[in-house]
Amino acid sequence: MDRLVYTAYSGMRGRMAAQGAIANNMANASTVGFRADTFNFEQLALKGTGFDSRALTSEEVVDADRKAGPVVSTGRDLDVAINGDAWMAVQAGDGEEAYTRRGDLTIAPSGVLQTGDGFPVIGNSGPITIPPAQKVTIAADGSVLIVPPGGQIDKPQTIDRLKLVDPKGSVTLKGMDNLLRVKDGGTLPANLDATVKSGALEQSNVNVTETLIQMIENQRSYEVQAKMLSTAKDMDDGGASLMRLP
Repeated sequence: MDRLVYTAYSGMRGRMAAQGAIANNMANASTVGFRADTFNFEQLALKGTGFDSRALTSEEVVDADRKAGPVVSTGRDLDVAINGDAWMAVQAGDGEEAYTRRGDLTIAPSGVLQTGDGFPVIGNSGPITIPPAQKVTIAADGSVLIVPPGGQIDKPQTIDRLKLVDPKGSVTLKGMDNLLRVKDGGTLPANLDATVKSGALEQSNVNVTETLIQMIENQRSYEVQAKMLSTAKDMDDGGASLMRLP
């Protein structure tokens, strides 16, 4: 009896974890540059004497969907959509270098160039700081251009360049903060051939319809596991009733 109970329990636990990942994708369906979490289920067989009659379920988020999201034009000078498979380097909350596709850049009161979710953007020598300027733009190669106060609009000055990287050939993982990191630490080298599209933003690559279908299927699977627990209880009660017969 315990084999049925623990197998059903592990299935329910896996489905609950999957529901969390699905809910996170749904919540970020409109987040700029978001890459959907991907997850899988793995069978864990318990080996021992006799028949291998018990198999538990393990569920985990394994990676992010690397498929690009749709690009929309905004016309805003500090909005950038990263072309190809490149990612933009930012400083994560722990101070380490991480990578994002989110290109809705803003200038903090301190002058630091940051993403829409508040992570400082990294340039050639660390986080990019914007000096006082009447206009700030970003060129196709990632160069950050400014027109100083009183300067000529048609003669901008380059102050830094976005660090754009290509994760191909490296093992990278997506964190809970939606940033990409190199597995076991380290940083990715800059890709000098990477480019951006100014005045545009890459949207989330979450397909809302597919995510809703995943949520419904996952819920039904959870209900099946719960029914197995109910069946196990009924079988146990029936066995106990037989033991009480005179």
